[in-house]
Amino acid sequence: MQYEDFQFVLFDRHPDGVLVVTLNRPEVMNATNNRMHWELTKVWGVVSEDPLVKVVVVTGAGDRAFSAGGDLSVVEEMSNSQEATLRVMKEASDLVYNMLACDKPIISAINGTAVGAGLVVALLADVSVMAEDAKLTDGHARLGVSAGDHAAIVWPILCGMAKAKYYLMTAEFIDGKEAERIGLVTFCSPREEVLSRSVAIAANLARGSQAAIRATKQSLNNWMRMAGPVFDNSLAMEMLCFLGPDVKEGLAALRGKRQADFPSARLPK
Repeated sequence: MQYEDFQFVLFDRHPDGVLVVTLNRPEVMNATNNRMHWELTKVWGVVSEDPLVKVVVVTGAGDRAFSAGGDLSVVEEMSNSQEATLRVMKEASDLVYNMLACDKPIISAINGTAVGAGLVVALLADVSVMAEDAKLTDGHARLGVSAGDHAAIVWPILCGMAKAKYYLMTAEFIDGKEAERIGLVTFCSPREEVLSRSVAIAANLARGSQAAIRATKQSLNNWMRMAGPVFDNSLAMEMLCFLGPDVKEGLAALRGKRQADFPSARLPK
């Protein structure tokens, strides 16, 4: 792919080798539809092969969200189609492994709500700057599926197993201050400073030894590569959940803005 082939991702090239990548569906808080989810798997290869890019900053369009998860229509499609589920499973795997394979530093400027595939990008970035009042959650359990699209590979490494288990099982929201406190993100800042701080960090990295920085990143990423079998298993378990009855109730509850009554939570009569 070329930059002009992307429909829902914008690119702003800075002269110092910093590329600002913007997730661009602001009318739906940058939620991912099928096309955007696929594009997020491809962007890392494009920037990796671009000799004019040294550092990537990724953020969300508008002032409300980094990315508010996946369109519920995609979730509904997956719950009714093994073919759709297998397609999304491959893309979810590609997103994680393609980000890990990108040897150029990635900085996430988390300017608002981060959920779903957007959260994958936000937390797999090498440096993350989150707005103090922004909120993130791995909301899979709230939907009725297991946490699988990135969480098992990175949350325990970032914030420790105790916090990871709690937040992934409860799907509670975490604001920027708490996310920084527990080590889930690198920094938190006032919302109006998130992008500028991220770009400043990127510019600093762009002035450094690119060979040293990239080798350091790839060495550290081996901690996550060692967790590859854990991630692969978690992704398979997540997709199995999409084909079960709980996700249909979770989807209905989200649409109805009510508490879910999951079939698996009911006591036998």
